[in-house]
Amino acid sequence: MKDYWQNYIDGDWVDGGAGRLDVINPGTGEKLAEQALADAADVDRAVQAAKRVHESGALTDMRPVERGRMVQEIGRKFLEKRNEIAQILTLEQGKPLWEAQREMDGAARYFEYYGNQAETVEGRSIPLGSGYFDFTHHEPYGVSAQIIPWNFPLEIAARSLSAGLATGNACVIKTSEMTPLSSWIFGELAEEVGLPKGAVNILCGLGHEAGAALAGHPDVNQIVFTGSVKTGIAIATAAARNIVPSVLELGGKSAAIVHDDADLEAFERDIRWGIFFNAGQVCSAMSRVLVHESREAEMVERAVKVAKSLSVGPGVERIEGTGGMGAMASEAQRDRAADMVAEAEAQGARVATGGRKMNIPGAFLEPTVMTQVTPDMTIAQEEVFGPVLSVIPFRDEAEAIKIANGTQYGLVGGVFTRDLDRANRAAQKMRAGQIFVNEWFAGGVETPFGGYGKSGYGREKGREALWNYVQTKNVAIKLR
Repeated sequence: MKDYWQNYIDGDWVDGGAGRLDVINPGTGEKLAEQALADAADVDRAVQAAKRVHESGALTDMRPVERGRMVQEIGRKFLEKRNEIAQILTLEQGKPLWEAQREMDGAARYFEYYGNQAETVEGRSIPLGSGYFDFTHHEPYGVSAQIIPWNFPLEIAARSLSAGLATGNACVIKTSEMTPLSSWIFGELAEEVGLPKGAVNILCGLGHEAGAALAGHPDVNQIVFTGSVKTGIAIATAAARNIVPSVLELGGKSAAIVHDDADLEAFERDIRWGIFFNAGQVCSAMSRVLVHESREAEMVERAVKVAKSLSVGPGVERIEGTGGMGAMASEAQRDRAADMVAEAEAQGARVATGGRKMNIPGAFLEPTVMTQVTPDMTIAQEEVFGPVLSVIPFRDEAEAIKIANGTQYGLVGGVFTRDLDRANRAAQKMRAGQIFVNEWFAGGVETPFGGYGKSGYGREKGREALWNYVQTKNVAIKLR
């Protein structure tokens, strides 16, 4: 662990115009390292470097298969550094080491997948009758600005960077100020695989300064953002001023509908992964379980058992397995989640287990299960972004759908039942971009991901994500 980490702009490691930032280890509450902090001038240098690469044709003149091989090679090299980078990620973000290693695997998978997709972005021929030849092809936007959150800093950056490079864009990544350290790997690997200087730029800066400068920069051609609704609105507004397309993934308040015929024993695994993975700091977390009233008592008992089974402590001490949970990303995030639990209690909900800050150093909150939650409570409407599960009973299928759709969000949803007709009806009626049936987080890199409502717009993952990074050009030729 170095004491000081720099930004990567135009192929060089550089200091930041805004000075330095202390990076805190949420597992201990102690200072971990210092990070160079970018200002608006640093952002401009990064954007101009990316613009120069795009205009030079260094990426677009390559055959797509060549570009794709470079992207794939980044993924392979990622895995070679898996343990080294996972250790840094755990220390700066708080998650267990085994979760950090899984994140490394997921990041590498994006480079593998989109590297393979690079040569499949094809146009089409359009018949216009005798005397004409008409066709379309897809061109990269040019400079892709990618603003990355702190919950999965490597995997989410890999998701957009891999697709951006595969389609021929030059990229500027702004990391979160909470988790900037592990992202240095993108700069190092860009050099190792032979990408031109300026094709990948990585900087850390505060949202109101570096983030605003990047989102509103007139030479940025496309923006990808994952984060809060409030910040997403600001970014969309800045993008609109320059008429720049953007992809926004803004979180959710996702519900699992558990019917009376569901396998609750198997559902325990979904509870473990759905709400306690990454300490619940997952935009598509299963934060609400809507359970048929006839099974509510059993559901609560099983959820409490799962929560109590988790060993909670510093991520570096949780090396393997699925039984541990690490710190939240910061004490501020932990305190916000604890305050929402207390507010829910004041509104009439009951804490079945957990709900308290842990009396150890670091940003720890007990795995929490809440009952007697009603759909109108704040905790049933707003994203906690922590290890807090709300259990809400329902009487029939119609009521379950109404409750599930009763928030401003619409990222993912789930339905658990042995009746596939009922599952299909729910999948059609739930307002969410992805529906899981009988397994939370079913799917993978190949499956499109994105939201309805205030969960954002555009799609990431899958082939659908490629169209975020290209624009279609039509060529119409009059034949002699």
